[in-house]
Amino acid sequence: MSKVLLALTSAALLGLSGCADLYINKSGAPAKSAEATISAEAKAALTAAQADVKAAKAKNALWTTADSALKAAEAAAAKGDSATVLKEAKLASNHVQKGLAQLNYPMLKVGD
Repeated sequence: MSKVLLALTSAALLGLSGCADLYINKSGAPAKSAEATISAEAKAALTAAQADVKAAKAKNALWTTADSALKAAEAAAAKGDSATVLKEAKLASNHVQKGLAQLNYPMLKVGD
């Protein structure tokens, strides 16, 4: 009995999930996701920051502040806020450069 109930519940949920795209908002038009656009300069800065963070991760030199700034830039890009994208992407790239430069610091030896 419980297997039949589980199968019917699963089938009902699958059927309802197929109808999720048919949602109608209050104005009567189908709901569509808003495609936020940012400036070309912001897109370039975001792309550069993403590449910088990827390179820093590969060398285990990624600072958490750089990762947080990149996430903030990506969130701002989703909202279409070019000014914030530029600010956060530049911050991420700056912190990545500092993290990579830190790799060249001499090793600290304790107990010599």
